[in-house]
Order: sequence, then structure tokens, then C-alpha cells
Amino acid sequence: MFTTGSVAVVAAALVLAVGGCGGGSDEKDHKDEKAGVPEKGSAGPPSGELVKWVGDMCEATTTLEDLRTDSAANLREIRNPDELGPSAEHLAVGYLSRTPMTVEDVERDLADLGPSGVPAADRLLGAWLKKLKGVVSALDEVSPSAAFDDAEGSAADVDGLVRSLTPPEPDLPALTKKDPRLAAAYRRAEQCAPGWKPAGETAPPAPDPTGPLPEAADGENTGACSDGECEVLVTSTADITANGVGVHVSVADDHVTFRTAGTLMQLGGAGGEAGFGDELKATVVAHDENGAVLRFTTP
Repeated sequence: MFTTGSVAVVAAALVLAVGGCGGGSDEKDHKDEKAGVPEKGSAGPPSGELVKWVGDMCEATTTLEDLRTDSAANLREIRNPDELGPSAEHLAVGYLSRTPMTVEDVERDLADLGPSGVPAADRLLGAWLKKLKGVVSALDEVSPSAAFDDAEGSAADVDGLVRSLTPPEPDLPALTKKDPRLAAAYRRAEQCAPGWKPAGETAPPAPDPTGPLPEAADGENTGACSDGECEVLVTSTADITANGVGVHVSVADDHVTFRTAGTLMQLGGAGGEAGFGDELKATVVAHDENGAVLRFTTP
């Protein structure tokens, strides 16, 4: 027979045994539940929207990097023009005309991005837009006609503005080291790959310089430009109204000049572009001593 003390010992042993088994089962179940939870800092596949956002940010950054490189090369050429080529004034007018267009395009593209959903990335976007807004505002104060007074000085001022367009800190690569979502999107976005360059539109083949100019879609009918979309031949001078913008065009042997009420732009050779705010863009399709084929479009 068990004594009272013996019964107590046996009962305690049974409680410990049951408690030990139950505790082991609960611990195992808890571990199984945690196995399905991602570890802190891990990230699943990024959303398509975030990949696109990051890719567009990389593309804008690359565009501005290329602009800084091209701007420095243009300034060197303006300072030391080829004796047989265009004058420093001619080169500077073209540089002052086209540079603001690239900066404005990048500002517009980044403004269209909207929030990414990643606070640090959105702060980077805000810093870019603040920097671009300041440069665009300063570029608006520079007229291409300033090149005729001081070709090198006016070009150097604009180059200084362009060189200021470096990525704010921390930049996107730095942010990817701190946020797994950005890192995953960065790896997937093709524009963020090392050495990536914009494909651009395929340009039509340049006309044979010894042959005739290509036929303009609208011939010499400048009235076709009223809606802002046309392709016309100008052999000497023409007053064209396109999308509400009045443009006086004069064609010389080595350049085409576009003049409006507030701007003066001079372009040489095929492929040059002149922008007139958000209302109009003119492209020199072809140009020789006989005239120029010009294409007007609305941005």
C-alpha cells in the first residue's frame, strides 16, 4: 500500500511527465508555424510597377549622365572650333538651343513617375525634381542669341548648370543596399544594367549629299503646318504658323535659323531639333545648299 507521501510523489511525477510531453508538442508546432514566415529583410519578387519605376529612374539618370558628357565635349568644341567648320557662335547657338530640351524632357518624365511606394525612393525622386526645377528655371533665362555676344561664356554658363545635375545622395544604387524591394527591382529593370543605353528611334537614312533633297510630304505648302504636324521644304525663307506658334525660318548654306517672338535657334545639318516650349518641335530632316526639309510636330 502507498502512503500519503508516496501518492504525492507519484502524482507529481505524472504531472511533470504530462507537462513535458505537452510542452514539447507546443514548441514543435510553434517552430513549424515560424518556418512559413519570411525572415526579416527578405523580399519576394518585386511588383511590375516597382520594376518599371526603378527602370525609368535609371533611364533618366543615364540620360543626364550622357548629357553631362556631351555638354563638356560641346564646350571644348566651342572653345576650339575647327577652322574649316562652323564658327564658335554657330556652335554655341545650337548648343544653347538643344540643351534645355533634354533637361525639360527628363524633368517631365520624372514628374510623371509618381510615388514608388518606397519612402526612401520617393525622397530621391523629390530631390531630383527639386534640382531639375532649379536648372530648368535658370536655362529659361538663357537665350540662344547670347551666343552672338559671348559664345564661350554663354556656353560655359549652361555647361555649369548641366554639370550640377548629378544624382542626389543617397542615390538609387545606395538605396538598393538598404531595401530588398528596391534591390530586387533594380536587378530586374533592364535600364539599370551596366552599360545600358537608350535604343532610341531608328533614324531614316541620311540623303546623299551629292543628290537632291528628299521629297517633303507636304511640299512647299506651309499652310499644312497649322495643326502642328507637317513636313515642308523651305528653300530660302518662310513664315510658318504651326500649332499657334509663329516661326520665321531662314535657310543658309550651312545652317537653318528659327526665330519666334521670344527665341532664336540656329541648327546645322540633318537631325537637329528646335523646341518651342510645350507647343511645338521642329526637326531638320535634310539640308543642303538648295534648301531644307523640315518636320514640325507637337510634343
